[in-house]
Amino acid sequence: MSPPLGILSGVWELPPLILYPFNERIPPSTLLDSSKAALMLSGLVANDGTDPEDLKRRLLAGRYAEVRMLFFLGKDVLRWVEQCQDFVQRTPELNGTGDLRAQSFAGLLTDNPPENVSSKLVGWGVADYASVFARGVGLNSIFTEPPRFDSVSAQFLCSYHHYADSLYRCYMQLQPYRKIERLNFHFDLYASGEYSRLLEAQWENG
Repeated sequence: MSPPLGILSGVWELPPLILYPFNERIPPSTLLDSSKAALMLSGLVANDGTDPEDLKRRLLAGRYAEVRMLFFLGKDVLRWVEQCQDFVQRTPELNGTGDLRAQSFAGLLTDNPPENVSSKLVGWGVADYASVFARGVGLNSIFTEPPRFDSVSAQFLCSYHHYADSLYRCYMQLQPYRKIERLNFHFDLYASGEYSRLLEAQWENG
């Protein structure tokens, strides 16, 4: 459990959260076929005559692709969390609090990100960004690399979102931490290519 929210008097600019592209080469049809297969297997959509085993194969292929994408996203998030912790260590008025942990910044991102970040994510089509980031962090709490397809069970793949949600809750409960608000902490969100172009423009104008 986190301690009661303490009062911080000040506004700090955190490092930007930079999201890198997935080098997965996953055809969009893989995820679409997986969604259709899930609906057919659950009976929500009439089967078009496809063999149930083939439907299950399509479902698992799509879920595995989602797990890999969330893993890499979580890796970006935890890299940012480490940068935020380094920022705290170099900022005397924050370092002195003693309870700004990794979970403080993970919670800020999932529960209460700055308006500019949440608006940008929604503009990218990521409406449920809290679950997406939380599941990415959860998967990174047990995997150091994306798991091989044949190293995880079909049960895990079919319900990976439940497992990942639980893993995130475990991560957040590992140690006491101070809950923080966007009132005190601001940061920007960039795709890696966008951030590179921004830096190039600053160098040219500098």
